[in-house]
Amino acid sequence: MQKGQIRVQTENIFPIIKKFLYSDHEIFVRELVSNATDACQKLKTLSSIGEAKGELGDLRIDVTLDAKEKTLTITDKGIGMTAEEVDKYINQVAFSGAEEFVNKYKDASVIGHFGLGFYSAFMVSSKVEIYTKSYKDASGVYWSCDGSPEFELYNVDYNERGTKIVLHINEESAEFLDASRIKSILTRFCKFLPIPIFFTDVAEEKKEGDEPKSINNTNPIWVKKPSELTKEDYENFYKELYPFNETPLFWIHLNVDFPFNLTGILYFPKIKQSYEIQKDKIQLYCNQVFVTDEVKDIVPEFLMLLQGVIDSPDIPLNVSRSYLQGDPNVKKINAHITKKVADKLDELFRNERTNFEEKWESLGLFVKYGMMTDDKFLEKANKFLVMEDATEKKFYTLEEYKTATESLQKNKDGKHVILYTTDPIQQDAYIQAAKNKGYLVVKAETLVDASFINHMEMKWEQVAFNRVDADITDNLIDKQEHAESVLSKEESENLKKLFEVPVSNLHLTVEVKGLSNDAPPVIATRPEFMRRMKDMGAIGGGMAAFYATMPDEVTLTVNGNHSLYQTLLKEDDTVKQEKQIRSLADLALLSQGLLKGNDLTNFINRSIDLMASAN
Repeated sequence: MQKGQIRVQTENIFPIIKKFLYSDHEIFVRELVSNATDACQKLKTLSSIGEAKGELGDLRIDVTLDAKEKTLTITDKGIGMTAEEVDKYINQVAFSGAEEFVNKYKDASVIGHFGLGFYSAFMVSSKVEIYTKSYKDASGVYWSCDGSPEFELYNVDYNERGTKIVLHINEESAEFLDASRIKSILTRFCKFLPIPIFFTDVAEEKKEGDEPKSINNTNPIWVKKPSELTKEDYENFYKELYPFNETPLFWIHLNVDFPFNLTGILYFPKIKQSYEIQKDKIQLYCNQVFVTDEVKDIVPEFLMLLQGVIDSPDIPLNVSRSYLQGDPNVKKINAHITKKVADKLDELFRNERTNFEEKWESLGLFVKYGMMTDDKFLEKANKFLVMEDATEKKFYTLEEYKTATESLQKNKDGKHVILYTTDPIQQDAYIQAAKNKGYLVVKAETLVDASFINHMEMKWEQVAFNRVDADITDNLIDKQEHAESVLSKEESENLKKLFEVPVSNLHLTVEVKGLSNDAPPVIATRPEFMRRMKDMGAIGGGMAAFYATMPDEVTLTVNGNHSLYQTLLKEDDTVKQEKQIRSLADLALLSQGLLKGNDLTNFINRSIDLMASAN
């Protein structure tokens, strides 16, 4: 029998482990089960090269809860340890048996660092016991420690190859004596480990004939070759990950072994405008052990809306395996994922354009966000970004839009003007007016379009965006061939004064122009720049927040050529004349959603009065 003190630099190691080693105490389950998996994987490796003799037998891991005895036991049938190995790997805290093993057997699939991971057990235990027997011809070994630097180590009659770790759960950690709690932790962290895991609750009565079922899928599809998988395989795996989600749009299978190791499957989910977008849906694994769903350093930000799994042993992690550290591999993986996504989208666009356009409602959010945040993605996406016609189910790439509008939609600076609508229903009158003149209006009504437009004006050469209701359409394109007004100068001035009416929280500018006879009698427009600044201020705050508090600037363009004014200007009843003019102004403001509160109430009452007087 051997007695001694664990060789560490300070006697305060256990309080440090309990408080600071891991932020979440539940991690101990993952660490111990991962170590058990390592032990089994090591045995497979040694057997394959002839160093481990005899039958491997049933390689499995058993997690057993005995709430009455206040114990949680993890048992594996793996490589086991000799007394010397226990002394080396357990008594020398943080000495990595896994690291040494990998250096010796380069092809081995080994997850963790046994020494440090094992000590996570003391976060929840008043005492930890180990029973182990090596695959070598050696005696069984017993080790125990009560959380002080003192331990016991001696030979025992333990005849099962492998290791059994018994945790005596302390009072503070009674939550880990709850079967449902342990099951949920195993399901979260160990769902795809390569060795079968079985959970047993001693207090639960077993019915005769009940066959135990492993809680994990030992062969998830991301470890297989794409050529071995069908469409149904990918869709079924998605349901396994996200049981309540709709079928994904499509997926990308990652499978790289040089210059870094990376496997995984990324799914493009369906996203609706009304759907609350959720990030952190990509799960990071290290050799099939769940690590975290905070993958922002690995996955480009614009792809955080994707779902699925990424598995890489090359991603550096700290002792908790929860936070990524700066490393060249992370940047390479990030760039690779961006390239794979761009290539997949480009392939879909070229080969299945109709299908691509049908999915654009969901895809557009990814593409636009990516173009704003990643220049390399922008370069590729310029070819497959599409803009939907505001009135027809037709899509245009940037180049196609330019070609279709070459003769009509250039401003005085020679820039191509892209006319867009943020609300095809509310802005219908403006869209129809633009369409009647041969202009092409596209939709820009998604969550990211306001920012996207601002970014693309900086990124795309010789392109300007104007909302279709930002000004009279001819003014937007700088085509100033207005018809000559039929009104005299005096009549125009009189009409302008009649329209200069006060409206709450609006700064009105009135102009009288000779528009076409079929144009509305008065049109309300908002300057593109000021409207954009107000929109940005309302959403993002910062410097633009100043604009959000300012009154809306609105231009009322009165069409002097409309026949209505021939009658209105001759109206002798000035009260009636003022009411009619005000109603025309309010109708124009209403079309822009700018008539609110008391002004809207007055408009309704005035309209009723005018209808009553007409009878």
